[in-house]
Amino acid sequence: MARVDAFTGLSEFVAVAAHASFRAAAAELHVTPGAVSQAVRALEARVGLLLFQRTTRSVALTEVGAHLLARLRPATTEIGEALEELATLRQRPTGRLRLSVPRIALDLVIVPVMPEFRRAYPDIKIEIDVDDTSVDLTAGGFDAGVRIGHFIERDMIAVRLTPDFRWLVVGSPAYFAARGRPHAPSALINHECIGYRFPTAKTVYRWQFLRRGREFSLDPPGNIVVNDHITMLALAREGVGLAYTADLIAARELESGELEAVLGPHLPAKPGLFLYFPAKSQTQPKLRAFIDFATRFARAKNGVDGRA
Repeated sequence: MARVDAFTGLSEFVAVAAHASFRAAAAELHVTPGAVSQAVRALEARVGLLLFQRTTRSVALTEVGAHLLARLRPATTEIGEALEELATLRQRPTGRLRLSVPRIALDLVIVPVMPEFRRAYPDIKIEIDVDDTSVDLTAGGFDAGVRIGHFIERDMIAVRLTPDFRWLVVGSPAYFAARGRPHAPSALINHECIGYRFPTAKTVYRWQFLRRGREFSLDPPGNIVVNDHITMLALAREGVGLAYTADLIAARELESGELEAVLGPHLPAKPGLFLYFPAKSQTQPKLRAFIDFATRFARAKNGVDGRA
């Protein structure tokens, strides 16, 4: 025997009781009077009691029906208030927003966006997990993440936050004064390079270059390997070796003169940073609010338009 939902017929019962009319109840519920009558009769059959006295001129609650309505009224009020509360949440998002971001995204995106976002939505609790690994958002319980474009899975929606990165080889003035400047990728064999290994990778990241418009890669020679991009830049600033990074990431050091770029004509451009999330998640008010803030930031700060 098929299981009957305990709520089946209750909305029709409450509407008929409120209007004392099957026709008026049907108009409220946007169904036919016959459908309302059938639902009420099924409810009466289920409870084994008559809930309405019906005549050709009127509809009135029985004593049992009045008792049921009195018990249901607080619940229907709570349900209505719950639905109204959801409507309020659409206007004033709340809840916990969990973001997974790499360290390079902190200064470029997260820190600039967060103060204004917090002022606008003080009821949203923010949790930022800084992790350079490739993260499964769903498995990790994250609402969204920020990553370099070519590391984002194809089934995710991605919103551009920065222009494409122009990759660079950088070193300190002191390093170049001591070791000279490489003028071609092949000259790196005579230099100390600071290698980078993704936290989940077994191999050191291979530096990518251009030759006659086509990309090729090589293993950076050197005796230092790190798994953190910020540490790599710090070591480069101290003259320990050359680092492979992007123009936006090292913009502050390049502007101050702490780092200088070489091999510019030999280096490619790659996708910049994107905010990404599963398609089904973007309707959450808390995430929708952050997406709107992030896209406004992208337009104002970086001149890119990444809409979701």
